Amino acid sequence: MSEYRKASPDDLYYLTLNVEGWVDIFSRQQYKDIIVENLKYCQEKEGLEIYAYVIMTNHLHLVARRKDKDLTELLGRFKSHTAKKIIELIKGPVAESRREWMLYLFEYFAKKNKQYSNYHFWHYSNHPTQLFTPEVVKQKTDYIHNNPVRAGIVLEPYHYLYSSACADSPLKVLEY
Repeated sequence: MSEYRKASPDDLYYLTLNVEGWVDIFSRQQYKDIIVENLKYCQEKEGLEIYAYVIMTNHLHLVARRKDKDLTELLGRFKSHTAKKIIELIKGPVAESRREWMLYLFEYFAKKNKQYSNYHFWHYSNHPTQLFTPEVVKQKTDYIHNNPVRAGIVLEPYHYLYSSACADSPLKVLEY
């Protein structure tokens, strides 16, 4: 994955992975669960270290790093795998009232870039920003945790299940 800003091994990054066209796909639990399942896999099998995260309706923020290996390459595989799983679920037997609209949009985005075959789910860039100091890590973590509050989803950061601010979060996170 060629990107303007690549993520070097061992360095800590603030990352944003957004759905192409900012489609609100993660307003449904079944799609968020695919993200959680695959992030867990990346933690357990691929050396992904997550220090903070939030899954919003159309994007995902992470403070993360990967020991001794290319984080950008891992995120590319993560995005490819989750996109396929989510598109399969949209097309499948689960009742999805927005099926035609979402498939049309993801197909439209794929036509804009010959790299993609039928559907383009994730925006190309991860926007990796290297975090150099504990103060900047705290600033980005606070921003991530307050995202659901600013969006009006919850009143307090720790109320949002799909965030590292929640004690019952489905992902384990490391302390910085």
